[in-house]
Amino acid sequence: MRDIRLGDDIDDFCVRCKRVMNHNVVSVLNGQAAKVRCRTCYSDHDFRNEQAPPPKMDARKAALFNEVLKKMAPGGVPAAVDDVELEIIPALESEIDGEAGAEVEVDAEPAEPVEPAEPEPKPKKGRGRPKK
Repeated sequence: MRDIRLGDDIDDFCVRCKRVMNHNVVSVLNGQAAKVRCRTCYSDHDFRNEQAPPPKMDARKAALFNEVLKKMAPGGVPAAVDDVELEIIPALESEIDGEAGAEVEVDAEPAEPVEPAEPEPKPKKGRGRPKK
């Protein structure tokens, strides 16, 4: 394979476009491309060998996320919610008791259909100066 020369076309990850795009070689160092210019957005950046930069994760966010995961119980219920009574839906309660095929009667009457509210018309703007 021949050495890379200035102006050659190569593929690289563009930091501005956030994808692998065609680039022109702008500078060469030791026979390898050092800087490239995107042919789509014309931004110059270091040659990255078609690899995206690692994601930037805020250390505080990572610490808070790990703290939340530690508080989660193995069953998926947070440890801080243990003292709160949770309302169980009757259908789910029958499944919990082992009656998966049990029918659940609903006493609620069907709700009246709600008509969508019409948006208020915008005030019309007059042309020129206001009348006296």
